[in-house]
Amino acid sequence: MRVLGIDPGLRNMGWGVIDADGSRLSHVANGICHSVGQDLAARLLSLHTQLTDVVAQFQPDHAAIEQTFVNKDGAGTLKLGQARGVALLVPAQAGLVIGEYAPNKVKKTVVGVGHAEKHQVEHMVKLQLPGVSINGPDAADALAIAICHAHYAKAGAGYEAALKRASA
Repeated sequence: MRVLGIDPGLRNMGWGVIDADGSRLSHVANGICHSVGQDLAARLLSLHTQLTDVVAQFQPDHAAIEQTFVNKDGAGTLKLGQARGVALLVPAQAGLVIGEYAPNKVKKTVVGVGHAEKHQVEHMVKLQLPGVSINGPDAADALAIAICHAHYAKAGAGYEAALKRASA
């Protein structure tokens, strides 16, 4: 299973691609899409184009996206939601299976603590993907999201298989 993890952001959208074979995880690629343009529409289009190129290049089977973190700045949260819409749209257009995960669930899965710091997440990503060269904190978060999805998608696949066996 090839998983594309996406850390949505309007300025910087992190992405990371991993392969999961059973419990074995391997790094494929990671990077950051930087939005370009003055107005919101141009920036969203820029992110859409770049993320579409990532999907075309790496051909993932699944995508995993971090759920929106709501803060006190309503306008900032709304803009993040629009970038997250792009992050959902691109894999949906490619027909990928999409998982959505709360930030605390990603941290708990990867680090073991739901309120881990960014440097702790990056450290654990490096431990789980030996030899990885991470292109920044947004890419590290995206790889963590992909790892989280690989963990839960396997569990879900086992559940689906058990249901099929039970109904047969």
